[in-house]
Amino acid sequence: MNTDLLKKLCAEVGASSQESAVMELILAEIKPFIDDHKIDPLGNLIAHKKGSGDKKIMLAGHADQIGLMVNYISKKGFLYFSTIGGNSPNQCLGQRFVFPNGTIGTAASERLDNPNDLSLSKMYIDIGAKDEEDAKKRVKIGDICVYCTEPVITGDAFMSKALDDRVGCFIMIEALKQLKAPVYDMYFVFTAQEEVGLRGARTSAYGIDPDYGLSFDVTISADTPKALKFPSKMYGGAAIKIKDNSLICHPKIVKHLEDCAKAANIKHQYEILEFGGTDSGAIQANKSGVPSGVISVATRYVHSANEMCALSDIEDCIKLTVKALETAIE
Repeated sequence: MNTDLLKKLCAEVGASSQESAVMELILAEIKPFIDDHKIDPLGNLIAHKKGSGDKKIMLAGHADQIGLMVNYISKKGFLYFSTIGGNSPNQCLGQRFVFPNGTIGTAASERLDNPNDLSLSKMYIDIGAKDEEDAKKRVKIGDICVYCTEPVITGDAFMSKALDDRVGCFIMIEALKQLKAPVYDMYFVFTAQEEVGLRGARTSAYGIDPDYGLSFDVTISADTPKALKFPSKMYGGAAIKIKDNSLICHPKIVKHLEDCAKAANIKHQYEILEFGGTDSGAIQANKSGVPSGVISVATRYVHSANEMCALSDIEDCIKLTVKALETAIE
């Protein structure tokens, strides 16, 4: 497995609406393995690989990551912000953030009499500016920053910012390279703006009009101390989604993934969530409806600067994807 590529994907800066650098990296990697491609007006990278059948399947993994947008610069040069996607004050506090131009700052909080009063509205980013004028030489209103951490491997675990969802993009890339006999006309879509409302999947599904949908994303790893009681966990294999807050996966697709995993002896588990969503939620509701499912990677500390998943689970997801695309859905 090409962990160097996974590191490059996770290290790239690309918040929602600013995914172009990530798309360029992906396109350079997949170009020898596709028949044609386009980048649509919203910024989705749509890669087409011809298959043997007349039905179309859309595969989706989102290229964007959560971030913070500057909405006010104080007289002393501190940057106050709003959020791009789901951010927690506890996760942000004390973390470094980087802007696309390379400017780096740390997230801090105004003095609080009670630590429980911590909120994003009371936080700011400190880039070490002397004053407002100095800050505005490096950052302007509307600029977006993302976590600033380097990907690392520790044992069989991979830890980085932006695993949500560069790992899904990585699974699609690696599966695309390994495909030998796809049974459907395939559209690998690396979507934009998933973190702010599944927007890229919605527009690209409308344009492609697929017969089936399959997306790739992270999910909660419910194996940490006092974790919520959900079935997915690190080292449990490829997670086959049953439901989340954006969709109930079509029984035909769930069964197809189950059958493929069992036939190829691929380690797998199940995913059920009462919150969150992913691209298949938008694909499923396209036009008159699209039977859709999801393959997920159980990940600890989602939406933090140090998300963590198992390399073996990623490998199982790649194997399941290849098997599922080379087997007809019944």
